[in-house]
Amino acid sequence: MFMKKKDDSLDYKKLNEGIRIGVTLLKITLFLAVVLLTYISLKLIGELKIFPTIGKLLKIISPFFIGMVIAWLFDPVVKSLEKKKVNRPLGIVFVYVVFIAVIVLLLYIMIPMVGNQLNDLIVSAPAFFNDVKDWADGIFVSLSKSTGNDFVDIQENIYDAINKLGESFTVGLPAQIMSVVSNILQGGLNFLIGLLVGFYMLFDFGNVKEHLLTFIPKKYREDTRELVDQLNGNLRSYVAGTLRIMLILFAFQSIALAIAGLKAPMVFGLFCAVTNIIPYVGPYIGGIPAVLVGFSMDPMTGICSLIAVVIAQVLESYFLQPLVMGKTMKLHPVTIMIGLLVFGSFFGIIGMILATPIISIFKTIVLFFNEKFSLMERMTG
Repeated sequence: MFMKKKDDSLDYKKLNEGIRIGVTLLKITLFLAVVLLTYISLKLIGELKIFPTIGKLLKIISPFFIGMVIAWLFDPVVKSLEKKKVNRPLGIVFVYVVFIAVIVLLLYIMIPMVGNQLNDLIVSAPAFFNDVKDWADGIFVSLSKSTGNDFVDIQENIYDAINKLGESFTVGLPAQIMSVVSNILQGGLNFLIGLLVGFYMLFDFGNVKEHLLTFIPKKYREDTRELVDQLNGNLRSYVAGTLRIMLILFAFQSIALAIAGLKAPMVFGLFCAVTNIIPYVGPYIGGIPAVLVGFSMDPMTGICSLIAVVIAQVLESYFLQPLVMGKTMKLHPVTIMIGLLVFGSFFGIIGMILATPIISIFKTIVLFFNEKFSLMERMTG
């Protein structure tokens, strides 16, 4: 392959090209090996039924993690107040008062509005299914006239399915809403306990990292501190950017769907904003219900709802993501899609939401060790 030239010198150009190809193939092989190893590990854990036990344990200690996340999020704000000569305990109390006041204000405004919109949606459900039935009638009449065939059996089967769906929707939706409300109340209780935990953790949060670093041998302590700082910066940027995008999308989508004439625009706007956390597939998951309900009301509402959803996703993809998130994650789209498939198959929607930050953490760790110990150079010789 690397033939000598006529002057007996080695063809370094071809040699370098071969090395580059070899390194690229090695990187692809390593990536596939990591994905395969992760999948096999998760599969084995699933077969051993460890996840249900871990899930119950995490549910019990979830207030502690909520408190830790709250303390982690608020610590920079408290430190900023300290730099302005504000006593740390006083700064913590101030941050908590502002945070709780904002939450109470949002709940005071949103709960009645969302409740009324959900009620309107439930009341209009029978009319929605009747419209679907009338629409199906028109299609079958047109097919019968154009083909000369009788579609009565198919028509009756579809009507039965529509009627059952309508009954389950109108009868089961209130029960499902009560179940959701119950889960929200339980989550709210855990959140309140987490707030209390985070409040006490904030008093000494700055020393937690240094205390944990004492368990690391001294010769690795500085490298560990550097790695933790990198992970901390990446996660903070991701969380802050995601929250900003969610708030902007929620406001824009709610207003746009309200202008389109869709019922319960805030409900669908909130759903679109939350599902948007999932890369690539999230916008479609959030937008489809709004568009379907829009078309059930009338074609113009459906078209306007579709336009509103498309504009929101274009805004998010081509403006908000580059502007707000920048290159925080620095992940290839293929890597994100594989992560979504793997985490989604094992953990559902929650897994798809957490896939991107977890992969980013893993990538940061790998790149850190590669930079410190030249792993790729050693493996490629």
